Amino acid sequence: MKKLIRVPYIDQTKDYPTGCESVSAVMLLHYLGIPISVDAFIENYLDKEPMEMRGGRLYGPDPFRRFAGSPYDSESFGCYPPVIVNALNRVFAELRPGKQAADITGMPMERILERYLDRDIPVIFWASIDLKETVPGPKWLLSDGTEFLWISNEHCMLLVGYDEELYYFNDPWQNHGCVGYPRGLTEKRHREQREMASVVTDRQQVIL
Repeated sequence: MKKLIRVPYIDQTKDYPTGCESVSAVMLLHYLGIPISVDAFIENYLDKEPMEMRGGRLYGPDPFRRFAGSPYDSESFGCYPPVIVNALNRVFAELRPGKQAADITGMPMERILERYLDRDIPVIFWASIDLKETVPGPKWLLSDGTEFLWISNEHCMLLVGYDEELYYFNDPWQNHGCVGYPRGLTEKRHREQREMASVVTDRQQVIL
């Protein structure tokens, strides 16, 4: 059995080197018929905060609350599902009130496939770039003095299908297009990135 949802593709590499989360979200918006640009999504809807060095220490935001740096900057980091969910819901409030985004972090893969992919709902999915091994660090200080540990090689893609051996993604990195990755390794990298994922569905029908 093979399931594959056809979703318009966007490459992030040249213009949005650390913008995989935003590009994946905009691919999903285009699938839903909302013709927003990646730039408009980043500039008008995405919460962002710069990184900065102070007293020899790196300071930055909590990626669960804001994008760490800028998606246009290759030296920046990224963000996690709540940031993308908030941005998407701002888009929907303006352009498609019947839709809403939800954070489904921690949902087992079998349930993601059954409840979303099988219903033609792509899923924004965190793993690692080219499924490389994840690396703990760097660390930075949040505004309250708490130390945050980033997991490097973080990457976000749009999960659009599966078969018995592979998961299929619209992977925005290096113009990969729609690409299949081994299920076992994909699940391992997904666990290493806190099993983070988010989804969009009708306001009355979020399935958790």
